[in-house]
Amino acid sequence: MKNMLMIASSPIKNKDIQMKIELISFGKIAEFINNQNIEVDGITDTDTFKQYLENQFPALKSMKYKLALNKNIIQENTEITNNATIAIMPPFSGG
Repeated sequence: MKNMLMIASSPIKNKDIQMKIELISFGKIAEFINNQNIEVDGITDTDTFKQYLENQFPALKSMKYKLALNKNIIQENTEITNNATIAIMPPFSGG
């Protein structure tokens, strides 16, 4: 019985979570990242997603960019849910 309790209380591993994400890119970033639907494993927040993007597209490491999650610009690490839309945007200004 003790072993059963230990298994039941084990945390869910992030690598077991699969997410479908719609990826949209703008500006210079759109030159090397096409808009696409992707499936990723183990990514549950925006910080982890940024690491994933920079591993997949090394040119991002040297660029400044922002993420928007479901049309909201991200200012801090935020949870990602399945079927999210994430936009990758270069710096912009407006007036």
